[in-house]
Amino acid sequence: MDNRENLLNKIRQLEFATLDLSIFLDNFPDNKKALSDFNTFSKQLMKLIREYELNFGALFNFGFSQSQYPWTWVNEPWPWESDM
Repeated sequence: MDNRENLLNKIRQLEFATLDLSIFLDNFPDNKKALSDFNTFSKQLMKLIREYELNFGALFNFGFSQSQYPWTWVNEPWPWESDM
């Protein structure tokens, strides 16, 4: 598995963890451990997304990611296209 795939897998894992924790926190908003974990994972996720985008291009096409010239969004492999 190459660096791109490894990075995408880590991003997917952190996306899952932050989503799961956000649902948990909706039900248990006073849980300090869950909130701490959510904030930690969220920071890690943003760091990995920045790293991915610096090395491989935009991961999202919803205004969250800036693009370099020329626009290459449609030419890149889609985030869900992998050799898994």
